Amino acid sequence: MDTSYPREDYLPMTSHKQHHSSTVITIGSSVVPRDHLIWSVFNTIYMNFCCLGFVALAYSIKARDQKVAGDVEAARRFSSKAKCYNILAMVWSLLLPVLLVALAVTGVIHFTKLVQESMNFFNYEIITIEDDKK
Repeated sequence: MDTSYPREDYLPMTSHKQHHSSTVITIGSSVVPRDHLIWSVFNTIYMNFCCLGFVALAYSIKARDQKVAGDVEAARRFSSKAKCYNILAMVWSLLLPVLLVALAVTGVIHFTKLVQESMNFFNYEIITIEDDKK
């Protein structure tokens, strides 16, 4: 009795058919660009400096129109401009109140020092005048 494994005469028959599969390579991205419309609407409503939100809204609408028309490259350009204007509008909208508060705080500090020095000056003059009268 032969116990060698595997035996060639008992091997299953394998198919020698070749399976042809096609490979598809896409060049470029098929991702549709974002139009940033909601962000532009919020920046427009906030009424920021130089109407940057309104400019971003115009570019967002152009990006959406180009996306609907099928011109992805133009939509990507307008979307990029809308994003830049939205970032500028948001930074300016956040930075302006911080600057105003900083100016107000430094102004109050300077004003209190000025008042203190004025009070010291006038108290000194009043004391010296009263001493001369005695």
